[in-house]
Amino acid sequence: MLIETETTPNPATLKFLPGQTVMDGGTRDFANDEEAQVSPLAQALFDLGDVDSVFFGRDFVSVTAAPSVEWRDLKPNVLGVLLDHFASGAPLFRQGSAAAIEIPDDEFPVNPDDADIVEQIKDLIETRVRPAVAKDGGDIVYRGFDRGTVYLAMHGACSGCPSSTATLKQGIETLLKHYVPEVTEVRAA
Repeated sequence: MLIETETTPNPATLKFLPGQTVMDGGTRDFANDEEAQVSPLAQALFDLGDVDSVFFGRDFVSVTAAPSVEWRDLKPNVLGVLLDHFASGAPLFRQGSAAAIEIPDDEFPVNPDDADIVEQIKDLIETRVRPAVAKDGGDIVYRGFDRGTVYLAMHGACSGCPSSTATLKQGIETLLKHYVPEVTEVRAA
């Protein structure tokens, strides 16, 4: 089995491509060891001791190294954990875990007058933004729309990335303003 690796805009994060589906639907972000308890793979990666976060995408796993950890030292260990997991066919989540619980995307109640605007925003996020962000080892999730401001949450390699603010402001905000004139600003949720 060959696992490809790709760099991401976040120098602390590498994207690992096992050549198979990781998540059948959605994504999952693990910010610490406690959150990783529901996944044998995430737990094994955190058990290495030098991992700051783990993110599962559709066909990739992004791993963020802890501060002051060099990827040249950590990468062989991460590859070993990933190879062991995917070669064994082990489940991604522990049976009976809360892995399947869905968290609602919206933090803000949708004003009925804004329903069409929100649908346009969600469609653009889903069709134009998320695929591009996934290529960089992350994900972006719509959280709400309130008085012209769109709230988005960044996950995986995008969370904590030095260029995430530029991505939000120069990329996503520009795109949304172009297609949805009611959008005046984009903020991180």
